[in-house]
Amino acid sequence: MTLVAGVIAVLGALAPPSATAAPFAAFVMDARTGKEIYSQNADARLHPASLTKMMTLYMAFTAVERGQVRLDSRFTVSSHAASQPPSRLGLRPGQKIELRYLIRAAAVKSANDAATVIGEGLAGSESQFGAQMTAMARALGMRNSAFRNANGLTASGHYSSARDMTILGRRLFYDFPQYYSIFSRRSADAGIATVSSTNKRFLDSYKGADGIKTGYTRAAGFNLTASAQRGPKRIIATVLGGQSTAQRNAVMAQLLDAGFGSAPTRVREIRPEAPAYLVEKKRSVKVARADAPPVAPVKLKTVAVRKATPGSAVPALPPVPRGDRLAAAVAEAQAAPQPVPEAAAARDKPAPRMTASARPAPRPGRTSARTQQAVAVAVAAAPPVAAERPSRAPRGNAPQVASRTPGSTIPTTAEVRTRSTRLAESAAPRPKSDTVILAAMDEEGDRSEPEATEIVSRPSTRGSRHYGVSLGHYPSKHEAEQLLLRTALQEASVLDDARRNVGNTKRGFEARFTGMTQASAHLVCGKLASNAQACTVTGP
Repeated sequence: MTLVAGVIAVLGALAPPSATAAPFAAFVMDARTGKEIYSQNADARLHPASLTKMMTLYMAFTAVERGQVRLDSRFTVSSHAASQPPSRLGLRPGQKIELRYLIRAAAVKSANDAATVIGEGLAGSESQFGAQMTAMARALGMRNSAFRNANGLTASGHYSSARDMTILGRRLFYDFPQYYSIFSRRSADAGIATVSSTNKRFLDSYKGADGIKTGYTRAAGFNLTASAQRGPKRIIATVLGGQSTAQRNAVMAQLLDAGFGSAPTRVREIRPEAPAYLVEKKRSVKVARADAPPVAPVKLKTVAVRKATPGSAVPALPPVPRGDRLAAAVAEAQAAPQPVPEAAAARDKPAPRMTASARPAPRPGRTSARTQQAVAVAVAAAPPVAAERPSRAPRGNAPQVASRTPGSTIPTTAEVRTRSTRLAESAAPRPKSDTVILAAMDEEGDRSEPEATEIVSRPSTRGSRHYGVSLGHYPSKHEAEQLLLRTALQEASVLDDARRNVGNTKRGFEARFTGMTQASAHLVCGKLASNAQACTVTGP
């Protein structure tokens, strides 16, 4: 049986029994290279549900790294954000909460209200943030994704695909390794409460799993993007349209097993390139004015600028009195080339835009020593007024401050990064309640089933599990493995505890399941026989 025929067979086997149920899709990737291992309906545009929060968190991490916000920036909760349906943290309108706690609530609890606050705080409105998320998706190579909100609740024009969500999961791992551990937490302090992970059961049941995100709505079904590492291999996979939490997790375990079995042990790692995307938005910023003594007006002369040639002498600037340094710095800045009108008009537009590439760093020697000294004097004389929210970081690469002089108040780059890149750096505020917020399920939102109904276990040989089934002999090991995988996905409800095994015999490679009870072995063979698949029960 060819691989294409096998994919079609699996798609038919996993098709939901109800016409109103969500369609199924899956994608498996070798995270080290980004290469596809397995796909099924992977590019279909489906409802991502709370997998959307992966992009919300990607945008938040990006804003922190660019200096647009800090992890301790306090965001105000709007009435719209507070009214989002469960799952939610329980935020109140007008409440202010640090970004670090919103990130934890969105990543661990999958809180819809926390995700909405992040979107509104970063972009000013949910619709504006959705446009920025969509633009970022295009920059990351996600061709079948468009976003309308930050939390993933069902909305017209809000969609993604199994392939795109797997690409995004890989991006979170490679682009923000300093934050990635948040996705493996079983619980987290979200400021006003300790929240439990919606992905705890799969993380606990599958060896090597360390993320990433669950999702559920009635329109989407049960979704999961998972990442796991075993030895040098890392596999990332996405399942969309699962029929239940248990079935979704069982299928994910089978897909990851197949990924680890197919991926080579040694491979050259190919890290993704940084996306060429920069968000600009207008915001009010308080400007500090220094009370400096009157400065004599500076007369500017029109100077013809010619291109320097090797060996040419560049005339030195005349000495500038100490009192006129700030005026000279301003004059020098005014003499610099001004942006073209088109660029200025584009900068005033409120909508986000995507740049073709990162802005180049300033040329060495462009900024004179006098200018730097004048700016330092001005900063020391009048420190900026503290704004309620941090101002946007300047475009391009910020200058690196390697060291500081004695008595200077300007922090070094290392100190800035230390203060801004750790989620758990500052102490948590006094919680108003020591209990975990457990909101009742509404029509939309992540839903967790009772602990007893979640069964994702690995093969066991205890008790009477000494039976198995043989699916016949095949010319190659790969063909036998593909048949086992397709059968495992098709009969996941009865083969969840079975171990896939390929035996090398004189008759060829035997595809077989082991570690089963006698009843389950006969049940599997009965079902496969009805589909014209050869099957033999084997016993102890």
